[in-house]
This record gives sequence, C-alpha cells and structure tokens, in this order.
Amino acid sequence: MNKIYIVGIGPGSYEEMTIRAAEILRECEVIIGYTVYTELLEQYFPEKEYKTAPMRQEVSRCRMAFEEALKGRKTAVVCSGDAGIYGMAGLMYELAAEYPKVKLEVVPGVTAGLSGAALLGAPLGHDCCFISLSDLLTPWEVIENRLRKAAQADFVLVLYNPSSRKRRDYLKRACEVLLEFKSKDTVCGIAKNIGRAGECFTIVALGELGEIETDMFSTVFIGNRETKEGSGKMITPRGYKFDSQTEERLYE
Repeated sequence: MNKIYIVGIGPGSYEEMTIRAAEILRECEVIIGYTVYTELLEQYFPEKEYKTAPMRQEVSRCRMAFEEALKGRKTAVVCSGDAGIYGMAGLMYELAAEYPKVKLEVVPGVTAGLSGAALLGAPLGHDCCFISLSDLLTPWEVIENRLRKAAQADFVLVLYNPSSRKRRDYLKRACEVLLEFKSKDTVCGIAKNIGRAGECFTIVALGELGEIETDMFSTVFIGNRETKEGSGKMITPRGYKFDSQTEERLYE
C-alpha cells in the first residue's frame, strides 16, 4: 500500500520537532508543503526532493502528494505546528476517498498554542480553546460568535492568525468583542516567531492588546478571570490551594 505521512513539524526549529517527525522525514523521499515550511526543512534534510505550492493552493499540494505516493514514493506532507490543528490532515482525509490505494498516517507536532504557551510561562493551566481570526475559510460573523461564546464561558483563548496585511484590524475587532464580557485588565500575551529567529513575547492587558501590531507569525493568548502575571510570565492557576508554611497542597 502506498503511503503518505502528514507531519506536523512544530514551531520551526529542529530542536522543537518531535523525534518521530524527524525520523519520518529522514525516511521519506519527497517532502511537500508550503514554501515557508519547506525552506525551514531544507537545511536539516538537504538530500530530499521538495515540492511546493503557494498559499491558497492547499488542494493542489494535497493532490501532488497523492500522485507522488501512487508512484511508490515515500511521501510527507508537512505543516507547521500540528498537522491536525489548522493543518493539512483534515483536507488530506477529505480527498482520500479519491485515492483508495493510498494510506494516510498523521504524525502529530507541537502546535503554536503549546509552544507559545511555554514561552509565556503557564497561560493554559485551565480550560482553554483555540480560535483562528482568519476569515479566508470561516466567515467573520462565525468567528465573532465563537469569540463571544468563549468569552462568556471565561475560557483562556488562544488566537491564531491574529492579523495580516489584508486583516490589520482583526485583532482589534476581536478585542472589542471580548471586552463585552472580559475586564480590560485581563492578562494577555503575544508570542512571536516561536522557535525561529526573533522569538519574543509580550504580556499586556486586554484593554491595550488591540493596539499592538501582530502578524501571521504571532499567537495571542487571552487569559481568564484568574490569569495573572508573575515573575514576568503569564500564569493561569489550576486551582490548587497552598499552605505556605507546611508547603502542603490543600484540595477543596
């Protein structure tokens, strides 16, 4: 059976790729993905054949992979972060019915919500949800409704694709929705260029967040009502109670 691996390569650096993802990529003959991601991999796997297609040609990339697999070549489709979270896994499985001779296997990776959270400290210590602000595939009205419901439920939010050249005000618009239900003092964080050159993070209040410049390499974290800043990091408590004298945890 011909096979395609759908590989999440993590935030960008080789060190933050899973061991299994690296091993699969070493075994594959051809690696297919968006140009930005294949360029990241070429320095680590220079002997591989790379095939690319630009943004918004995801279906073409998927079909390219199926065609390579049908030739008997061990093939990988790569995505940044995790292949199943805003990645290519879903589309590959949607198309799989057209290629019954090809088997698929997803190789998970570290999504930006997790790698960005590690950079910021511990913002995801309690219930959370991921929402993309890109309206290329999802109408803004749907996105806004999801933001409103998540804010009402007091989830910690992770916002992917907060802005781009064509969507400069989307993060500001999202903040306006969230401020209907969350305090302007809610602790928030921005992680940029995770695992790449220029990696940095900022902690800011929700009332100021909408004015901060972000891009497609930024991931935004919105705290819940318990989230706080400590030791220069963003912390969302799980709910443990401490006796500071005995150092014992108290459970309620």
